[in-house]
Amino acid sequence: MHIHDDPLATGVANILPSRETLVERLSSKEPLRVYLGIDPTATQIHIGHAVPLRLLQSFATKGHEAFLLIGDFTALIGDTSDKDSERPVLSGEEIEANFKTYKKQAEKIVDFSRVRVVYNSAWLSSLTFTDIVKLCQHFSFGDFASRELIAKRLKNKQHVGLHEALYPVMQGYDMYHLDADIQIGGTDQTFNMQAGRHLQRKLHNKETFVIATEFLPGTDGKKMSKTGGNAIWLSDPARDMYRKIMAIDDSQIPAYASLGTNMSSEETRSLLSAYQANTLHPMDAKKMLAHRLVSELHDSTQADDAADFFQASVQQKTVSIGEIREVTIDSDEASIPLAQFLTQTGAVHTISQAKDLIKQGSVQINGTALRYPNMHMSEIINDLPSVLLRVNRTLSLRIVIK
Repeated sequence: MHIHDDPLATGVANILPSRETLVERLSSKEPLRVYLGIDPTATQIHIGHAVPLRLLQSFATKGHEAFLLIGDFTALIGDTSDKDSERPVLSGEEIEANFKTYKKQAEKIVDFSRVRVVYNSAWLSSLTFTDIVKLCQHFSFGDFASRELIAKRLKNKQHVGLHEALYPVMQGYDMYHLDADIQIGGTDQTFNMQAGRHLQRKLHNKETFVIATEFLPGTDGKKMSKTGGNAIWLSDPARDMYRKIMAIDDSQIPAYASLGTNMSSEETRSLLSAYQANTLHPMDAKKMLAHRLVSELHDSTQADDAADFFQASVQQKTVSIGEIREVTIDSDEASIPLAQFLTQTGAVHTISQAKDLIKQGSVQINGTALRYPNMHMSEIINDLPSVLLRVNRTLSLRIVIK
């Protein structure tokens, strides 16, 4: 894989306290402790995570001590930084099932001979209530309540669980426990990552850094997320991965060229220069990006096969996509669980059959597997006028909302 000589060259949106301070620290050649945390709130990791994962790998390659932290304890609460409602509470069994394959998926990006995997339940689960009270004394609840989405929920009289205020405290403790010098995360994590800097300064008298990475947009142009139905997963089959890249809007080509692959800066500039000069057709630009991504995350043989299959199934339409059945659902009925919906529409015969298909990853929206049988249809519909729900290889449901 290509790794930039300068780990801060690509995909970095902001650095705290400042880029200049971090560059000066890095110039000392002193090995630093760097970590990236991922909560197992789904069974898969999407390529949006590849941006910070590549950055973590870049630091490891340059000789720094790098950690991939699996937030198996913080997932019990779930981060609401980018949510306008509480996350559903996951059971311990769901969390364990989710992170079981995280390392295997991340191996497509990260060399684990250089990066150490840690789980924050190893230290957070042993904290006493006294420990937690003492930690909370270092933070202001007002800071938490003033966050944009939290303030909006409070203003709208929506429920804000007191436990949600503990999430940044726990994430801050992660940084403190690891005695990390640098924490990597998305820009939506800035508040939580600042909690780590705060504890390091208070309890270790140590100046640390936060690197907030840019977001790779999802297939719909919005932020790629585990629950948004717009993700390209590291575990996606090659053909699905290729097809999803081909489905992005032309306006997303620059972001995918810059953040979606391991292309060097020179390769990226060359592709974007040709695209912006209209000497490279958007379709051809996306084919280049799709082939490159599949080659990196699978191999070139599978990338060639995916390209041929896309040509046949989409452009030449010689491959059947199965029956598409239209189903109308009233918005008031959108709270129905997914497994029950599949049964009531006649897509499957029994609830257990529906659950089996869901667990196998057969039930998909926009190519993304829906893994939770009790997930409400309102979460899947997500205010869209219609969605295409793939039930299996022979049947899809076009759901129209009245």
